Amino acid sequence: MAAGYLEILRARHAARLLVGTLTGRLPNATAAIAIVLFIRAEGGTYSLAGALAAVYGVANAVGQPLLGRLVDLYGQPRVQLPAALVSALGMSGFAFVGTDPLPLAYVSMAVAGLFTPPLEGGLRALWPSVLRKEEQVHTAYAMDAVAQEVMFTVGPLLVTLCVSLWSAQAALLVLNVIGVLGALSVVVSPPSRAWRSAPREAHWLGALRSAGLLALLGAFLFVGMALGSITVAAVSYADGHGGDAVYGWLMAGIGLGALIGGAVYGMRQWGGTPERRLRVLVALLAVCYVPLTLVPGPVAMTGLTTLAGVFLAPCIACAFVLVDRHAPTGTVTEAFSWLVTTFTVGASVGTGLAGPVVEWGGAVWGFAVPGAAGAAALVVLLATGRVLAATGKGAVVAVSSENDPNRAVEPRFSSGDRA
Repeated sequence: MAAGYLEILRARHAARLLVGTLTGRLPNATAAIAIVLFIRAEGGTYSLAGALAAVYGVANAVGQPLLGRLVDLYGQPRVQLPAALVSALGMSGFAFVGTDPLPLAYVSMAVAGLFTPPLEGGLRALWPSVLRKEEQVHTAYAMDAVAQEVMFTVGPLLVTLCVSLWSAQAALLVLNVIGVLGALSVVVSPPSRAWRSAPREAHWLGALRSAGLLALLGAFLFVGMALGSITVAAVSYADGHGGDAVYGWLMAGIGLGALIGGAVYGMRQWGGTPERRLRVLVALLAVCYVPLTLVPGPVAMTGLTTLAGVFLAPCIACAFVLVDRHAPTGTVTEAFSWLVTTFTVGASVGTGLAGPVVEWGGAVWGFAVPGAAGAAALVVLLATGRVLAATGKGAVVAVSSENDPNRAVEPRFSSGDRA
């Protein structure tokens, strides 16, 4: 397991791109908690904090595919770094101005979210130009999914550390400076500067003209709903079983499960087609959500949330392979960004849906929502099996020459049936 990941990280530029991307995404990963802590420090209400965080989230969901399309058209440095700077300026303006005047706070949140650079999709577009073998790229997708869990675990800790050492305002500023530095590290690297998207057909739908990609996005809308609903149901459960500390353990359990599952998934090459494997993984994900409705004591419940997270990272890693396979030529960054957006929107819908369910039936019914959403995702994959099985046009990026890092050449491989 570790040997496969170490082999990837030893590849030239790989570690720098991974670390730079994760660092560049810190402002996005920590935005919600940083906004809430800042508003509370300013004497604002949780409702106001939630509204501002929602504006940021919606703007982010809109901006990711749009900026992803621009990256495909104009390259990474011309889009990623300016977007990171504008997003950081928006969040910095919010940190200095606060909530007075309130309209300016909302505008700042919209700017910060809309211009969040699509570093996540950009990294996945770069892997084929850094790694020599197709199998290594697929392992890198698994490592990417695991690294996300680490980032979403470490990020909130960094926010609270900055708040305790300095202030909530300083946390916003420091994390966004770090984010810009991370984006800068990526875009000045030779692979990012040399990367060029394959020629694309002019079409207003862009990546969304792929039926296979639409099927995949439909399934992952429900996967996102499952994850979003768990966060609300867990709050209801924790209220009756020990409060915030228990809630923290439940959320940590999901993250730990995803780390374990992603690490194990990336330890080997899997036979069979990725679309068939994704159906199996989503089915297992849905099944592992069902025991949550037992709502046992906190220790056992933490174990169940860990089990519920095990198949999340493998599902995401397998989805990356299918996105790469079905993205129309020249739209790979946009396609990956659409997956990020769909998952985020699904999580928001799940959060909104679970609230009334919990108020009506309590935590037991709240934990039934993720199981139902996981089952719905499986139904979508089964109903669109033929579409997903059709081989999409390769959208793998061009690879730079060793002798001339500014010259793009044809990729050495295309997405196939093994991951």
